[in-house]
Amino acid sequence: MTQQNSDDGYDRRRFLAGMTALGAAGLAGCTDLLGGEDDETPDIGQIGSGRAGRDAPGGTSMEELPDLEGELTVYSGRNEFLVGPLVDYINDLYDDFDLTPRYSDSTTHVNAIIDEGDGTPADVFYSVNSGSLGALADEGRTQALPDEVAETVEEEFRTEQWIGTSGRGRTVPYNTNAYSAEDLPENIMEFTDFEGDLGWAPSYGSCQAFVTAMRILEGEEATREWVEAIIDNGIRSYPDEFAAAQAVADGEVDAAFTNHYYIQRVLDSNPEASISTAFTSGDAGAVFNVAGATIIDAADDTELAGNFIRHLLSAEAQEYFAVETFEYPLIPEVDPVGDLPTIDELSVPDIDLAELSNLQPTVDLLQDAGANL
Repeated sequence: MTQQNSDDGYDRRRFLAGMTALGAAGLAGCTDLLGGEDDETPDIGQIGSGRAGRDAPGGTSMEELPDLEGELTVYSGRNEFLVGPLVDYINDLYDDFDLTPRYSDSTTHVNAIIDEGDGTPADVFYSVNSGSLGALADEGRTQALPDEVAETVEEEFRTEQWIGTSGRGRTVPYNTNAYSAEDLPENIMEFTDFEGDLGWAPSYGSCQAFVTAMRILEGEEATREWVEAIIDNGIRSYPDEFAAAQAVADGEVDAAFTNHYYIQRVLDSNPEASISTAFTSGDAGAVFNVAGATIIDAADDTELAGNFIRHLLSAEAQEYFAVETFEYPLIPEVDPVGDLPTIDELSVPDIDLAELSNLQPTVDLLQDAGANL
């Protein structure tokens, strides 16, 4: 399987915009991460994305967490441009902490950890999706998380072996000049009869996970029929889901299938863009997936690895994910950016996220159906 990262590169100093004047005492020691008036940063569209005027985040501040001491190697399947600033900040926060991040795609890291065996230098695997975390856990290459880590997020976003750190919901971006949310089907399976022009990114890992969820929920045959139908109806393929969302805003297509944050990124570039977010209900089009982390079975210092993961769930990190990557924070004290429902308000299907690791049958199905991979 191929998990692609096409997240936009972000300037290293664009941290938690709109929070330079924190009133919360618990965040007083984190002004470097939050940025200041002397930062030479461009306008990043706070009004359009909904970032302006945000309150200080709730949750547990990094100041309240144990200091990180020792050496730690993190295999990151998340793009360096996207999460590197946060990882670097955590590294620089502690004088006695030596963090070595290795960036690649999640699948490459899974294969490397398996091939390296007990000699792997990896202590933590930080993945872009739950499927890769599940795949590594299935190989017996992870270990149970400490209770103080696991209890940070709701049960549906963690297992004994891994924990989600931020989330993304499947959505249907639509062109507001052509349709309203009420015009769109509420069930993803009904898009085979949609009269407008559709777009998707079938070679993209998130899209393949979406089709995998459909296979799990609707069955192999129904999913094949759906894929064949939308291809026969002329759905347009794009290299990634940001491109698909941008095509919606540009009027190239009327609607598409993407993760929610690509819509927010389009609006961040152009607050007046003709795009908005629609949701289906209780089906594959409404799956909520997570990026997350796990401790490798061969980790030298399990306590240090666990405390590093706790830092990814801190108030500062969760606000970073909301403001900089436009993801859903997974702690309830931090809200997502944009006019979005809360996680509790989403109508997500009942699906084990670990099952989304089995992408190869989906790739085979897409290829057989004639998808542009």
